[in-house]
Amino acid sequence: MDNGTGALAGVRVIDLASVVMGPYATQILGDLGADVIKVESPGGDMVRRTHPQRNPGMGALALNVNRNKRSLALDLKSADGRAAFLDLVATADVLVTNMRPGALDRLGLDGETLTAHNPRLVYCRAQGFRSDSELADRAAYDEIVQASSGMVDLMRRATGTPSYAPTILADKVCALTIVYSVLAAVIHQKATGRGQVVEVPMNDTMLAFNLVEHLSGHTFVPEEGPTGFNRSMAAGHQAVETKDGWACILPYTPANIADFFRAAGREDLATDPRFADGAALSAHQEDLYALIAEMSPDRTTDDWARLCADHSIPFAPVLAIDEAENDPYVTEGGVLTESEHPTEGRYRSIGFPVKLSGTPAGMRSPCPSLGQDSVALLRELGRSPEQIDALVSSGVVVSGAAS
Repeated sequence: MDNGTGALAGVRVIDLASVVMGPYATQILGDLGADVIKVESPGGDMVRRTHPQRNPGMGALALNVNRNKRSLALDLKSADGRAAFLDLVATADVLVTNMRPGALDRLGLDGETLTAHNPRLVYCRAQGFRSDSELADRAAYDEIVQASSGMVDLMRRATGTPSYAPTILADKVCALTIVYSVLAAVIHQKATGRGQVVEVPMNDTMLAFNLVEHLSGHTFVPEEGPTGFNRSMAAGHQAVETKDGWACILPYTPANIADFFRAAGREDLATDPRFADGAALSAHQEDLYALIAEMSPDRTTDDWARLCADHSIPFAPVLAIDEAENDPYVTEGGVLTESEHPTEGRYRSIGFPVKLSGTPAGMRSPCPSLGQDSVALLRELGRSPEQIDALVSSGVVVSGAAS
């Protein structure tokens, strides 16, 4: 792995995380150039067991959240395993974990202990609920947090069904929160030489995320209206059917709306007082959506695309996930590229979406197999060949084939 490029080159990150939230965050740090060491139990991160997969331990989801990492498979419950881990911590700049506080305390791997061991360490702990709350040790997966943070209720109010978003939204939003919080702490670390404990509670993060617009009238004291952002919550807030497909047609401002109706041949609606200013539009958002849905079947998707482009009306065709991998915008921009994995063969790799002109980010190495780098990392930590053999033979360390 080439660690000489990228904005975070020279920063070492320990990934003591599992499933998606923590590993996705550390993958982003790896994409940006950090040396990320994924510390797994001898049984491996549970995401390795998700399907589909070609070979055991290398599921599609694992491939998508674990590139640009080295894998050290280590039994942290053993004295020898914990000693090796503490040696690794002494070399690290950052540690990211989503283990529950109680489990970390039992292993002696809590923030207070590890920042005392390495005062420069940025120790980032993410879990469902704040560590100072009575819910601190409650199990929390994405759907749990969607429910507890108001997302499921927003879905109910918008659709009539208290459903989950069809993506692991809380996991990925919290992963991004981990990334920017860690980067802020690393800047402080570089300036002062001191580390700190960073806590990212999923519930708090998602609640703050949801309330940006949905606190709405409750922003004011006393209240100036109900919660819920009307533009998003109004009936009809959905894609519309065209003559030959589906599209998002979204004139946004009063001027935009007037231009849209005028271009579509509805001069009567271009001057409709319901859409004349922000207050009127807020009160009649459902009417706007209904009118667009009524008109949309009159033209093909391409016809609407041209009309909207000519008048700067926000527009997009509804693109199926299955179509995205072959869409020219996607393929030409490197959002999806084909790569060769040493054990999994040809596969699609999700590119890094941000372009950095001076420190390009991207894939330097694919997802490692379990324990692929155990031997090499133990050598870096000063373990002799005899000591490494003893650790492997005792089961404290799992050594992958590529070690």
